[in-house]
Amino acid sequence: MSQPTSPADTPFIINQREQGIVTLTLNRGARFNPLSEEMLAALQTEIDAIAKDSSVRVVVLAALGKAFCAGHDLKQMRAEPSTAYYKTLFHRCSKLMLAIQQMPQPVIARVHGLATAAGCQLVSMCDLAVASTDASFAVSGVNYGLFCSTPSVGLSRNVLRKQAMEMLLTGDFIDAHTAKERGLVNRVVSPELLDHEISLLTKSIIAKPAVAIAMGKQLFYRQLEMGIAAAYQLAGENMACNMMDEAALEGVQAFIEKRPPSWKS
Repeated sequence: MSQPTSPADTPFIINQREQGIVTLTLNRGARFNPLSEEMLAALQTEIDAIAKDSSVRVVVLAALGKAFCAGHDLKQMRAEPSTAYYKTLFHRCSKLMLAIQQMPQPVIARVHGLATAAGCQLVSMCDLAVASTDASFAVSGVNYGLFCSTPSVGLSRNVLRKQAMEMLLTGDFIDAHTAKERGLVNRVVSPELLDHEISLLTKSIIAKPAVAIAMGKQLFYRQLEMGIAAAYQLAGENMACNMMDEAALEGVQAFIEKRPPSWKS
């Protein structure tokens, strides 16, 4: 990625689009891309717009500077110490995290550097994550007297309980390879191969019908929060609806006829 920009008049998010892929780049690299009020608002605006845009197939979440995201802006938080303010702030953050999960397009985190606290939460709420060997991860609020409660929601849905609790109780960093072993990221590559690896993922996803991807993503997260009987009920209904879609009918017919499927754009 190019060097970070920091003047106040620069956009918080850089939006780049190419062949159905939108890359949203956090653009406060000089400050380690904190999730300030302004950054949260900018990201929410971008995510809400993309979710309604059927021409977008995949979203890549990236960042400029040495860090991916250092979490909430603690200086901004300390400037307004009131329960009402903090409740509003964390509500806005949670709304963004849920929007990422609920949008129809898959979201891939491109993690090139450290991701701490709410920054680690951001990685955990993306559908996929590719990390550089230079990346590191922590939920380090406890080091400053603040247990990372909201980050624990996403973290505990990615890694095993005791591994999540160890990170939350100690605030210690884990490296990229450990994050992969624990399930926080999908792939780890050298820095120079990071964009190539993400390109491989995006190309594979775009080659599949958008309707199947969108239906599958929604079903995946809904069933995780259900009991197993309800999950199977929902999954069966989802597959029945999916099977009646034009793309699935073509895909199955192509399999029967031993030919490549011909998807409609």
